[in-house]
Amino acid sequence: MMMKERAFSKQSVRRQLAGEGLKPKKGLGQNFLTDGSVLLDIVEAAELDEESCVLEIGPGMGVLTRELAKCAGKVVAVEIDTTILPILEKNVAEFSNVTIINQDILKVDLPLLLQEHFGNRPVKVIANLPYYITTPIIMKLLEESKGIASIVVMIQREVADRLAAEAGSKDFGAITLSVQYRADVRKVRDVSPECFEPVPKVWSSVIELSIRENPPVQVEDEGLFFRLIKGAFAQRRKTFLNSVSGTAGLGVTKEELKELLLQLGLGESVRGESLSIEQFAQISDGICRKIV
Repeated sequence: MMMKERAFSKQSVRRQLAGEGLKPKKGLGQNFLTDGSVLLDIVEAAELDEESCVLEIGPGMGVLTRELAKCAGKVVAVEIDTTILPILEKNVAEFSNVTIINQDILKVDLPLLLQEHFGNRPVKVIANLPYYITTPIIMKLLEESKGIASIVVMIQREVADRLAAEAGSKDFGAITLSVQYRADVRKVRDVSPECFEPVPKVWSSVIELSIRENPPVQVEDEGLFFRLIKGAFAQRRKTFLNSVSGTAGLGVTKEELKELLLQLGLGESVRGESLSIEQFAQISDGICRKIV
């Protein structure tokens, strides 16, 4: 469905907030999108149609909610800020396919919410996420992803670069592996600070996460696999061997781990950021099998 590039102007955002005696809340990371081309790109990336079920996180004043409602069959918008609800409700009042829930998404029973509002239909999550809670929200969505088909979110560009990073790059880290284990990551576009009111100090990016039916690697012990990853990036300046040696719960000595790295064709000076997800899986399974 084609959509006009429409957004609230900066003046409109200020006027509506002032009308309710409100100002953007820094504590909630409120920066309202005012660029219509970005709206268009978000909706197109989500590939919505009249059958689509959408969970929107942090609708704010409803600028994105309106465009989602035009294209999707049903939109459930979860907003934590009680004071902005009158503006949100007014801006989406013409749409009968929008349901507003005043809750903290991090405290919501996500599987229950999805079941109650969408049944067993696949859900697309769309959000302009506050920078300060981006990672907790994304990990909650991925870890409780049953029923979620894709996630299109606008986040700080620095974080987007980490999520989409490749092994060996400076942005590659534990969060990269945790996200890419569960989803394919694609950057849609970068977004200038001038596209928001108020204007943030940093650039943003829109990314798409397509939930994987199966992870890219099969591991014998998923808990150990993620403990290994966390340990590898706990002290980035150290080698992988030295960084993970003190990690609890691995069940392997430093000498055994050194021997395992050699057996896998990896030198003892290798660093965590240079290891691919496949190599992390090999090391994790090697520890499980005690092939030392």
